[in-house]
Amino acid sequence: MAKRTKLKIFNDPIYGFITIPSERIFKIIAHPYFQRLRRISQMGMSYLVYPGAHHTRFHHALGGLHLMQQAIEILRFKGIKISAEEEEGLQIAILLHDIGHGPFSHAMEHSIVEGVSHECISLLFMEKMNAEFNQSLTLAISIFQGSYPRKFMNQLVSSQLDMDRLDYLKRDSFYTGVPEGNINSERIITMLNVVDDHIVIEEKGIYSVEKFLVARRLMYWQVYLHKTGVAAEQLLIRVLKRAKELIERGENLSSSPALSYFLHTKVTLDKFDSDTLKTFAKLDDYDIVSAMKEWMEYDDFVLSNLCKMLLNRDLLKVKLKKKKINPEKLQKYALSLQKKYSITEEEANYFVFSGEISNVAYSSDNDKIRILHRNGKISDVAKASDQLNLVALSTEVTKYYICYPKTIR
Repeated sequence: MAKRTKLKIFNDPIYGFITIPSERIFKIIAHPYFQRLRRISQMGMSYLVYPGAHHTRFHHALGGLHLMQQAIEILRFKGIKISAEEEEGLQIAILLHDIGHGPFSHAMEHSIVEGVSHECISLLFMEKMNAEFNQSLTLAISIFQGSYPRKFMNQLVSSQLDMDRLDYLKRDSFYTGVPEGNINSERIITMLNVVDDHIVIEEKGIYSVEKFLVARRLMYWQVYLHKTGVAAEQLLIRVLKRAKELIERGENLSSSPALSYFLHTKVTLDKFDSDTLKTFAKLDDYDIVSAMKEWMEYDDFVLSNLCKMLLNRDLLKVKLKKKKINPEKLQKYALSLQKKYSITEEEANYFVFSGEISNVAYSSDNDKIRILHRNGKISDVAKASDQLNLVALSTEVTKYYICYPKTIR
């Protein structure tokens, strides 16, 4: 008789008890690749703005699993046939959808490796685990990739109204203490249905969807794209950039073996082999923080000051503008910094820079949110809504930022 594991539930601050539905899923959660998500922050550097935002990708993945269980139950209740194999495939797909995130989540997505998204790395992890679990993850991978014939299943995992977004908005709202992001995910899930192999929301749920889209817009401007958080993430990216630059010059920087590998090696998707994946699996937030604690004492003006800024939260001054930043203003700040600290233009540019951030809460051009009316008609939520602001939410808004040291006047 097979040995059964004892732990079958997790106590979650958002949903209460989350039940682990099967032995296989429990073993996936217990796998070192998945346990690593306990050491990957969900919101990157946002904790420097919202002190409570210390939750992890592990929390979020379990939340996604819980919501997927609810969605499957509702759809079955409404007559949508979902087999036991498909049920498990959906649960595994949402559980592993973010397993490829690197340290501090999105903050360093293209800094550790070059041009390789976390979705690509998630797929590599899933394929590796599939081999370890006797190919039992094949269906989940098919759903994750969108190649499974039943399109609505991929939409539950990845779309404009998926279990991923329904969890992270509610969860991030809770941990940041920003009530504008709190959504009624249970109500939205209760209104789910499937028509012509597409997820639809029954007409009674339209106001909950409107609230969801408005909450998403507010969370992006107020939390995810908060100017201080953006500046902190840019500093973190520049820490890794400077470290790589110094190593290329032949300097010796202390770091963990996993981080050292990626600092010394240019890794692209075609070079992301099994050994690289194994090394990436050892990399988490702690490697970066530990390295910065060492580097803040290193004899390099740029690297040491960047690390001190992040560790001591003595960040750059950030200003948001509606128009693109004047290059002359950037040059003026950079020259002032060069004179003040006797550094080169290249070094000054690590502390004086500009960029842009953009936000579109809803795209009516791609994988629309469909509303099922009582008469059977299906329409785009932006057209079905009587709220004019949903049309505005479909318009991309771009803002421009400039960052420079507070010591510059």
